[in-house]
Amino acid sequence: MRLISFVHDERSSWGAVADGIIYDLGHPAVGRFPDLKSFIAAGMPTDLLRHTAAPSLRFDAVTLAPVIPNPDKIVMAAVNYWDGPPDPDKAPPYPVLFLRLPCSQIAHGAALIQPRSSQKLDFEGELAVIIGKGGRHISEPQAMRHVAGYSIYNDGSVRDWQKHSHQFTPGKNFTGTGAFGPWMVAADDLPIAQSGVSMVTRVNGVEKQRTDTSRMIFDIPYLISYISTFAPLVPGDVIVTGTCTGFGTTRQPPEFLRPGDVVEVEIAGIGVLSNTVAAEE
Repeated sequence: MRLISFVHDERSSWGAVADGIIYDLGHPAVGRFPDLKSFIAAGMPTDLLRHTAAPSLRFDAVTLAPVIPNPDKIVMAAVNYWDGPPDPDKAPPYPVLFLRLPCSQIAHGAALIQPRSSQKLDFEGELAVIIGKGGRHISEPQAMRHVAGYSIYNDGSVRDWQKHSHQFTPGKNFTGTGAFGPWMVAADDLPIAQSGVSMVTRVNGVEKQRTDTSRMIFDIPYLISYISTFAPLVPGDVIVTGTCTGFGTTRQPPEFLRPGDVVEVEIAGIGVLSNTVAAEE
């Protein structure tokens, strides 16, 4: 099951994707849930997916939105993949986490904005986890029961602003830098906990990052448990699980994005998130 958020005729909505068609499940004719987050909070009732009153739309008739346009919180993990063989003795004691603002997000196909104040816009391909069932103090063995699904994130980072201090907030929250899409794949359709899936980032068709989600240092159950210890998770929350090496700052010489570049993040079983870089007007 693939679920998507979009705008059609100036109306924000959401729906299911099948055979290249969007079924508008937020349409007034259906009328049960105004957005994808509320559908997730209701437990994703499958009877709605068979609703015959839902209009069908072509992709070229809508403007895509970030998968969850209105999350209560977006919690991001910093670099979270082993470069070489996993070595528990070399693992950091805790993950590095920071928050991203929902207003910094953009959809699949939207412009990734290079700000006027910096020439150091970087890319980070990551797996996004969407919370379906809220909770506090969630144990690791129970954590996957709280996952509604998965999507793709490009954590566009303005590196010089990120390093103004030891706090990541400025460089991780520029307008138009958090690409999120194209859709959510239901957790039952992508058993990441049982086996990892490949993740590749390309810039202008050239591979820059490649890893497998099984190589996370702090895995999904751990992140859910750790985060829920200090903040209650609610349906629609997004946990972005970190990136591997190969992003621009780690390359020699460093490589940063420029207007006209095309960044693609591909995760097996989900699809491709694609964004073209544009200069801030």
